[in-house]
Amino acid sequence: MDEFYIAALENLERQENAVNYRKLSHSERFDAFLLPDYIFINNYRLTKDLVRYVINILTPHMTEATRTSALNIQTKVFIALNFFATGSYQLPVGNSNLAIVSQPTVSRAIDEVVNALNQPEIFKYWVKYPSTLIELRQTREKFNTKYNFPGIVGIIDCTHIGIFPPKTDDPVYPEYIYVNRKNYHSINVQLVCDSDMKIINVSALFPGSVNDAYIWNNSLLEPTLRRIYNHNPEGFYLLGDSGYPLRPWLMTPLMQYQPNTPEERYNRRFKHVRSLIERCIGLLKMRFRCLLKHRILHYSPVKACKIVNACTVLHNICIENNVQFQNDEDGNVEEIDLGIFGVDDNERQDIQGLNEDLVAGRRMQHRVIRYFA
Repeated sequence: MDEFYIAALENLERQENAVNYRKLSHSERFDAFLLPDYIFINNYRLTKDLVRYVINILTPHMTEATRTSALNIQTKVFIALNFFATGSYQLPVGNSNLAIVSQPTVSRAIDEVVNALNQPEIFKYWVKYPSTLIELRQTREKFNTKYNFPGIVGIIDCTHIGIFPPKTDDPVYPEYIYVNRKNYHSINVQLVCDSDMKIINVSALFPGSVNDAYIWNNSLLEPTLRRIYNHNPEGFYLLGDSGYPLRPWLMTPLMQYQPNTPEERYNRRFKHVRSLIERCIGLLKMRFRCLLKHRILHYSPVKACKIVNACTVLHNICIENNVQFQNDEDGNVEEIDLGIFGVDDNERQDIQGLNEDLVAGRRMQHRVIRYFA
């Protein structure tokens, strides 16, 4: 009798597994657009209209389903958006009641969506730094109107994105270069935001062992702003912390100042405005939790960089369309490690010797300080 029950249970388990993992046709899959709006946004971070927009712009860069059991583009986008939003590993996302598919299928769907979001015509449309004097002046005016601080055309900082350790013997991406000073593996991502917390420049190419100033000095944005200053020295600059070098195109805080002086007012306003990039990074990571430290991207550094770019595009779509973030998890945002490392003594740019760029930077800084007299 016991053998009979054991055989029956084993047969039932086989039937359940067959149901859970069989490939569903398009008509059998749940239509996520039927979800209530607040549940939809919690799962995918975008509104229904914006998801339709994303599907539309990605479709030319993705593969249409050729079999009834294959995933269509809409389902692939939903799977990827849910992964970005939750940071869950692929198997739980794939087995949700919204898209019952296998882990390898989920992985392929995420990969296809990430690659599509990284296509230049999509990425450069949504993540772009002002390219003309008119656009620079508009960006500067918006900052000045909002924060009463002249000259700003962006705020810069870096954040660490945790990744799974690469192979120790990898000839191009060896494991040790990704260990940051907090002793976990990461890529160090440079971000620049505008006055609306829209990300206007991102560089996700550098390993976690590299400091912020090195990334800035080797980024494409530094020579661009240098060129702008050389041709139009009227005052266009980023705000950065004391880990960055003072330049006419990059303002940093003062290390010493007296109370109740223009210098103190400059520093106080500087700190207030610069906090915008920290809020931007916090919003990006809380909205797309796959970027949080404790979630860890289980991908190669190259693919992790592409995922950062993809989330940046989606973040900007949310900002431009005023999609409010809904915190659907317990916990205070301020208590979560956002991967923004404070500046240590070895990184401070207190340069003793003078050079032409530093002298010009100090002149620009003094000019800005006079604004607060």
